[in-house]
Amino acid sequence: MAKKTLQLGRTVPTPDSPSKAQLDTVPNPHPDTNYLARFTAPEFTTLCKITGQPDFAHLVIDYVPAKVLLESKSLKLYLTSFRNEDAFHEDCTVGIGKRLFTLLKPKWLRIGGYWYPRGGIPIDVFWQAGKLPKDVWVPDQGVATYRGRG
Repeated sequence: MAKKTLQLGRTVPTPDSPSKAQLDTVPNPHPDTNYLARFTAPEFTTLCKITGQPDFAHLVIDYVPAKVLLESKSLKLYLTSFRNEDAFHEDCTVGIGKRLFTLLKPKWLRIGGYWYPRGGIPIDVFWQAGKLPKDVWVPDQGVATYRGRG
């Protein structure tokens, strides 16, 4: 099987859909150390499955790496590919978490999807998997409870 080429350092078009997106990993330089890595995507966008209107969320992804790290450019391209997808908030948030957990095989991963309101109701979705090591500090995700998310 041929080794895939990283998307980092070259021009790459945005994938048409999340299923076509390539997520890249790189070796963890500290596999013997428990630490938390965090990605924050405050401008995540997808489409409402019913109306086709845009939905917006602030995603926070925390994980304790094992052998590999998630390469950030590939994550950005993956998340951007949702702009053409119609899905419910729960499906996006949990689906992203499951795909990352399957790919990375981290010691622990959680995702918080803080969705801006549609119809006056914000929907927040949380998912986690794995076992959090006792010696890892996990800060609050830092997203305000709804008051304009500001």
